[in-house]
Amino acid sequence: MYERALFALCLLTLVLFQSAASCELRPVLVQVPKRLPAGYVISESKEELSLKGCAAKPVAFTSSDPDFTVNTDGNIITVHGLEITTKRFSVLVQDENGMDWRVDIILSCKDEASQKSSSVARKRTKRRWRPLPFSLVENDTPPFPKELEMIGSDSSVNYTVYYEISGQGVTKDPVGLFILNKNNGMLSVTRSVDREQYPQFNFIARVFDIRGKETDAYLPITVNVEDKNDNTPEFIGSRFFTVEERCRAGTVIGQVNATDKDQPKTPHTFIKFTLQNATDMFSIDPFTGVITAKTNTLDREAQDKVCIEIEIRDMGGATNGLFSRGTVVITLTDVNDNPPTFKEKLYKAKVQENQENVLVTRIPVEDKDLVNTPNWKALFEVTKGNESGNFRMETDPKTNEGLLYVIKGLDFEKTPLVKLEITARNEVPLVGPDTKWLSVPLELSVGDEDEGPEFNPGILYLKVKENVANGTVIGTYKALDPEKKNSDGMKYYKMTDPGNWITVVENTGELKTANTIDRESPLVHKDMYNITIRAVDESKKTGKGMVIIQIEDVNDNIPVIPGKDLIMCSKGDMLSSVLVEAVDMDKPPYSTPFIFELGADHDGKWKLKDTTGSSVVLEQAVTMPNGLYSVPLLVKDLQGFGKEQIMDVRVCTCERVDNGLGICGARSASSSLGSLGILALVLSGLLLLLLSLLLIFICSTKRDKLYISDDTGTGGMLLKSNTEAPGEEVKDGALMMIPGAEVVDGSLQSGLMESKNMTSASGRYGQSFFQGGGVYNTTTQGFGTEKYYSSGRYDNNMHGNATIQKLSNTSALDTWKTNGRYLDRKLTYFGDEAEGRYADDLLKTYGHEGMGSPAGSVGCCSIVGEQESLDFLNTLGPKFRPLADVCYTTNRTGN
Repeated sequence: MYERALFALCLLTLVLFQSAASCELRPVLVQVPKRLPAGYVISESKEELSLKGCAAKPVAFTSSDPDFTVNTDGNIITVHGLEITTKRFSVLVQDENGMDWRVDIILSCKDEASQKSSSVARKRTKRRWRPLPFSLVENDTPPFPKELEMIGSDSSVNYTVYYEISGQGVTKDPVGLFILNKNNGMLSVTRSVDREQYPQFNFIARVFDIRGKETDAYLPITVNVEDKNDNTPEFIGSRFFTVEERCRAGTVIGQVNATDKDQPKTPHTFIKFTLQNATDMFSIDPFTGVITAKTNTLDREAQDKVCIEIEIRDMGGATNGLFSRGTVVITLTDVNDNPPTFKEKLYKAKVQENQENVLVTRIPVEDKDLVNTPNWKALFEVTKGNESGNFRMETDPKTNEGLLYVIKGLDFEKTPLVKLEITARNEVPLVGPDTKWLSVPLELSVGDEDEGPEFNPGILYLKVKENVANGTVIGTYKALDPEKKNSDGMKYYKMTDPGNWITVVENTGELKTANTIDRESPLVHKDMYNITIRAVDESKKTGKGMVIIQIEDVNDNIPVIPGKDLIMCSKGDMLSSVLVEAVDMDKPPYSTPFIFELGADHDGKWKLKDTTGSSVVLEQAVTMPNGLYSVPLLVKDLQGFGKEQIMDVRVCTCERVDNGLGICGARSASSSLGSLGILALVLSGLLLLLLSLLLIFICSTKRDKLYISDDTGTGGMLLKSNTEAPGEEVKDGALMMIPGAEVVDGSLQSGLMESKNMTSASGRYGQSFFQGGGVYNTTTQGFGTEKYYSSGRYDNNMHGNATIQKLSNTSALDTWKTNGRYLDRKLTYFGDEAEGRYADDLLKTYGHEGMGSPAGSVGCCSIVGEQESLDFLNTLGPKFRPLADVCYTTNRTGN
């Protein structure tokens, strides 16, 4: 039944196309009165406008002349009254298929006799020729020339005339196409014409009498070239398209475009598109050329490029229409409609236990999608059997194989055979309802090895109170042989123990305290202390375990005030305060909140307020001046343990406050220097300047010999010595001035007495000062550019620039270093053997200070005095020997 209906439809279509092929519209010639009133119906053209014989039904009419309109039934009606001689216009007929058909309408006047008589009477001022524009068929067949139309002028009634034509097709290109019989006005064509080259010709005709005078106005002549279906449709534009595989049915792929050089909007250019193959995959709109997918099963993997042949035929696809064929290439782009597939149904591999980061096996896959695209690249995952994280999967970028790695060692004793499931995916999701990712099982055999001991558990947690007694057993940590499943013959050793708090019993694995466990130690982190233990079996294989000791707190610390030097900023008459904070290294309930109390011995000038968990505010109870105060404060923890602590509180005028802490300003004592201090500094500078000038004067003045009298006028207190023999240790003359009264025995005064009455006498080399009220004098001598001080037992003289010194409470044991420097310079000065040295006669060599002296010879350090006073040498102490060495060495070196 279906085949019959299809055959009938095809037969009907064929008949329609044949009818369309036989359809040929010719101009409609209608004679009408000269004067046409408005609404005049020209009914002669109704049949022609109905497209009779064209197998098409008109649906709309359009007049090209605004003086006429066309009803829906095809009648032509005048719009308003008009007078015509001839009239030519066209009616555009649109059929139900959207095609446009043109029908030429030619109106001519019926009253030709009256028209002719009027012409004879020459009542017309404007002469009109005939005929109106006419047509010729393109590519007409011979013979030629062929007559087209006769033209004539109204002046031919009164004159013997002849005609001439000129213009396009006559005297212009194409020259000679049209010829005219000059006597009767018959126009002929000499050869065939191509409408696509010359769709219309426009030239003029003139009329002349026998004298050659133009008897009428020239006549423009228009010759239209009627189209024939002589051009085959042609493809234009690209014929290459792309579409994704598995796209929806009805997806637009592209549009094929074609053109025809024949007259537009005629059946000659009415092109129909027809697929010649691949009709099960694609379809094409017969009149627009739009190609769409006919199915949703387009498969790139089966055929990535489809070449379809398309026929384009004019005349709406009629059998007598001209046609051409071309190839359209449709490329199918890839989508991820194929998952990676495994080549085997089961994979097997083997690995030794305890191996880590090793490649176990390669798993090849196949993927039909486009190579080296995200649709093809595989991603592998262990979807079953990797709960402990022992495995890792990677992809070989070149081969797209799956690489299975063991990243954590396997245990043969626990799992000799590991069953895994490997799933392969792509980088992008799958397309299609029937596609899904595929998986494959993999059996991994674990090889056995002789392993070392294993602690169980790997990390042992123990709780211990701090300060537990040494030797206390806090737990036992044993290891097992994985093969034997026992601990026979196992030895245990400690690997790490930062505080050396724990000992391990070698044979049993018992853990005992070796030192005091202190929770507050810096070795403890978050109340936990770690040690590591090593177990060694009989085959010398080892295993390692960790013990984490969680230390429980006890109340072994009392609150302490870390900063006991506090600054309290004075605020004038207002009472000042300072925050006091305490810390306790214990944890609650052995620490905060603290209890703060003033000590029992506090003086009542302080009070406490605003107590918090770990701090209290110390405030003045009464105003007090700036100064340093000691405040006793008792701090106890929550359990009542604590002690009294003394804080030093400095009350001062604060210069600034940094982070809540006061910074004292400069003390007032620092300004006590005042005007007297400044005056003293100025005087010291002046004295120093005078001393420098004096030294320059001495160095630039010729020195005379210095005479030192044996008798200094001290009443016999200095003794003469004429012993010429050198001492035991001194080879040359030397002189040492022993410091003042402090070097004598205790019977003498321990310090120099401050003189109340002092006189001075001018000398050549300085001034001598005599002290009254005491038995000791001081002498200062200047040699070169330095000043030296020497102390005598009974009499001291000053030589050099005058200086008054107050030597009160001077230590008896003055620095020997100062004396050494003095002796060095003095010995050098007096020991110079150069001629003319003015003090040579005063340098003496001494032999010895008496027989039987327990200290031996003092050489240059001897002192002239009474015999009974030499006993003090026995009490000089061990420093005397270095002094003698200094004198001796100085003499030998000559410095």
